[in-house]
Amino acid sequence: MDLHKKLTAVSLTDDLVVDILSRLTYKSFCRCKCAYKAWSAFSSDPDYREKLPKKVTTGLLYQGHNKSAIPLVSLCPDDGEIDGILADVPHYEHLEFLDCCNGLVLCKYRSSYTSTNVCRFVVCNPATREWRILPDTHPGTDDPRYVTILAFDPSWSPQFYIFNFHLKRVHGLILGTSKLEIFQSESSTWLEDDTLDRDINISGRTHLFVNGMLYVSVGYEVLVFEGLEAMSDGIPPYHQTISLPPEASYLSTFTNGCFGKSSGILHYALPHENGRSIVVWTLDDFGHHSWTWTKMCHLSMTDAFGKDEFVHYDDGGDGGEDKWFWNCDYRIADLDLERGFVFLHDQKANKLLSYNISAGKLNEIQDAFGWDLYYVYVPCYSGLPAQETSVQ
Repeated sequence: MDLHKKLTAVSLTDDLVVDILSRLTYKSFCRCKCAYKAWSAFSSDPDYREKLPKKVTTGLLYQGHNKSAIPLVSLCPDDGEIDGILADVPHYEHLEFLDCCNGLVLCKYRSSYTSTNVCRFVVCNPATREWRILPDTHPGTDDPRYVTILAFDPSWSPQFYIFNFHLKRVHGLILGTSKLEIFQSESSTWLEDDTLDRDINISGRTHLFVNGMLYVSVGYEVLVFEGLEAMSDGIPPYHQTISLPPEASYLSTFTNGCFGKSSGILHYALPHENGRSIVVWTLDDFGHHSWTWTKMCHLSMTDAFGKDEFVHYDDGGDGGEDKWFWNCDYRIADLDLERGFVFLHDQKANKLLSYNISAGKLNEIQDAFGWDLYYVYVPCYSGLPAQETSVQ
């Protein structure tokens, strides 16, 4: 783009830019957001976001039991765009789906020719049919266990990051984290962070990357990473922990809550202790990281399921306490608050359900597959960051 064109684009008012963008298809709008970062901010602006092109949630990704395929559950039957969206997945002998973040997909793979103590990852953008194989990590043990998280937000940066937590095992039990490796796509290198508290137990089920910050649920707390930009200078990101909402402390022992976002604000959802509603909190930062949880709403499961009883308790066995273990008929599989959906696993009927927040209605998607992880997938049309020649 020459100087004259740059000046012409800059001279347009926000109202005119939004009016032009509103006439684009969703796919073209996504490409424009990636090309010009300032335009991406319009999606989070309450005065503009309703005018901009929107797309319903495309689907849910998950891993089948045999770990030989990564199915995509379509939530929009007429959307031909997702047909064969994973057709270009490399055909490794063992391909394991690990995470999905803002349109990118992270997998772990191995074959009969790879050592069991070397972890190899591949990142994919299904919408653009691009795959990128990452350099090998550093093996920690002969039988490693990992929790691996993908962090990517094209409205914040074109780069992606991989957090690979090596789990510490003692006599077969997971008792914290032995090592943390972080990959940065810009330098195509792994950086070891030796500042993490080794007693932190990472589950990896509940995490979210928003506004350049990674939030990971760890027991009664949330581990927050920020300052990822400094990794280009070899500096690991800064991290701290914040407490979950007080009401969530007890139930977080027995079920996983779920993070979500809307308008760039982090939310946390968890069933109420009686199961009759899902409680949604927002995380507010009042400056200098003065984090405060504010209860935003209750989503009525009584109205959605048409019943009042959801919770039962197991006792602690011979001589154990009554009501020792809390059980609920459903669990939260994922959130898409930008489009007003909560995805649930009905554990009694073993069904995957979608809950439309505005309508207060449940819809059955398909049979569920136990405790498989489901991740909302919405296409991203920006290309993967270029890979350095030295690691190709």
